[in-house]
Amino acid sequence: MRTVRRAGDGGLLVQTATLDEAHRLHRALLDAAIPGVSDIVPGERTVLVVADPDACDLDRLASRVAELEAGAAEAEGAPPVEIPVRYDGADLAEVAELAGLTVREVVDRHASVEYSAAYLGFSPGFGYLTGLDEALHVPRRTTPRTSVPAGSVAIAGAYTAVYPSPSPGGWRLLGRTSLTMWDVRRDPPSLLRPGLRVRFVPEWMP
Repeated sequence: MRTVRRAGDGGLLVQTATLDEAHRLHRALLDAAIPGVSDIVPGERTVLVVADPDACDLDRLASRVAELEAGAAEAEGAPPVEIPVRYDGADLAEVAELAGLTVREVVDRHASVEYSAAYLGFSPGFGYLTGLDEALHVPRRTTPRTSVPAGSVAIAGAYTAVYPSPSPGGWRLLGRTSLTMWDVRRDPPSLLRPGLRVRFVPEWMP
């Protein structure tokens, strides 16, 4: 079941029951290519539809979105993205202590799961990945770092992610990858997109 609400003068926020439905609705809206719609932004259980109110009747758009049949997700059937990781992160030992595990157990649990890219946010190419082992649901750092290197593999709460570019950040660092997560010369620029499956492959571990 979907709930459609107005979001400002030119937007609709669609709430869905599940993450999978949000991904499927996102794909259906892209395929529909509705005139007047300028952007479609998927979230974990939401899809923001941005439209020009002068070119699109938002009430009619809301009715159409509410009834639109969701098809296959954009990334459905695509092979998992494999991200090689050198597990030498600055917070690895602290995560092990918080979780009551050994460092090796933290690495094993992080690398043994297949994740799903729920949505992108925070910075271009930053994918919030769901599926993290509950034992690794640790809080963010009390004091964020002023700069986290690009390629840093990190966890916070129920998510894991890779920092696509240098930026401040409070997530706990488990390791690093040599993959480029965001490249404006690539089409699309982001290595990840909503719905893609992701696996972390250890290339070094303590």
